[in-house]
Amino acid sequence: MQQADEVVLSILNTIKELDHLNDIDMILDRILYEARRLANADAGSIFLAQGESLVFNQVQNDSLYGKDGNRAVQYTNLSVPCTNASIVGHAARSDEIIAIDDAYNLPSHLPCTFNSSFDEEFSYRTVSILAIPLHSFNNQIVGVMQLINAQDKNKRPIPFSKKIQTYLQLFSNNAAVAIERGTMNRELILRMVKMSELHDPKETGAHVQRVGAYSAEIFRRWAQKYGLDTQELKSRHDMIRLAAMLHDVGKVGIADVILKKPGPLDDTEFSHIKQHTILGARLFANTTSNLDKMSLEIALHHHEKWDGSGYPGTVDLTLDNFLSCCAPPLKGDKIPLEARITALADVYDALSSTRVYKEVWDDEDIYAEILANSGKHFDPEIVDIFFEITDVLKAIRNRYQ
Repeated sequence: MQQADEVVLSILNTIKELDHLNDIDMILDRILYEARRLANADAGSIFLAQGESLVFNQVQNDSLYGKDGNRAVQYTNLSVPCTNASIVGHAARSDEIIAIDDAYNLPSHLPCTFNSSFDEEFSYRTVSILAIPLHSFNNQIVGVMQLINAQDKNKRPIPFSKKIQTYLQLFSNNAAVAIERGTMNRELILRMVKMSELHDPKETGAHVQRVGAYSAEIFRRWAQKYGLDTQELKSRHDMIRLAAMLHDVGKVGIADVILKKPGPLDDTEFSHIKQHTILGARLFANTTSNLDKMSLEIALHHHEKWDGSGYPGTVDLTLDNFLSCCAPPLKGDKIPLEARITALADVYDALSSTRVYKEVWDDEDIYAEILANSGKHFDPEIVDIFFEITDVLKAIRNRYQ
């Protein structure tokens, strides 16, 4: 067992590391992992406050999903009313830590009940539970973290000790600040997308949430395949989720008469449409962070094609004459990896979404189209990875409707 000062130092170091993460999903993943590590808990989940509900946002369960987790289950579309009927709801309403030693034998003073449907569906056995309200600096509830089954050295479920509860309260109070920051980052991006939506009805919050999540999950699988260093994987995964959401932000500079034209575009109009890649990239030209750099590369190159038939190629972002500043298109692995990934994610979302000019394609037709463009439009290796995680991609599609 670690000494108290070692545990506190570990908590403070984790809080410091959270400051380097930008995306809310990565922040929640790290918070839940570290909380479980502190308590030696087998499983856990985080719900974020949204109006009068608590919305499911993160789950980990070593017994069921292993150390790498089940990526599809992360996108489960679930919310719980913020009432005393549920354990997490009661924790939020009472603003108190709820510690339960036996989920199937709740203390009589608790107004909530234990929902055993998860245990029944997955043949799991919940024993001990710790529900911790997460507060902002101004003492608003931002969510609830629920840990399941603290374990002894033989991995048998035991109650969460008072000492562990104290450590987790210290950790949670500080972690909630990182959650607020991550939520604000996501909201700022969605507000930028709202501006684009005024010009282009296709550019919706749901669309960019899906493209961002698709891109992040494809990158994660690519990174695992190549044994990328854990820190680099987390850092780039964190950034691509946000950067891919901004892939079409340059459309704010394209005239409505072109973006909203119901029929096909002529050559001149299409040349103007292509400028959105450059306009988007210029928003990040004065790069102050790695996130800016990745956002620039994705905005600029997400319409490049593996066979070199895309656009815009290498561009001098300081020039104002967009129509004459483009070099030959990039080709193959000269296209930045994150842009190659976003290109496939964007097309997949377009094919699987309703548009004014088309119906949703069936999955079989979408997959056939993507396969047909492997080595042409898309990096063949990214296509292979895409097909390895179609269950995760479908879960994302269902989450962000």
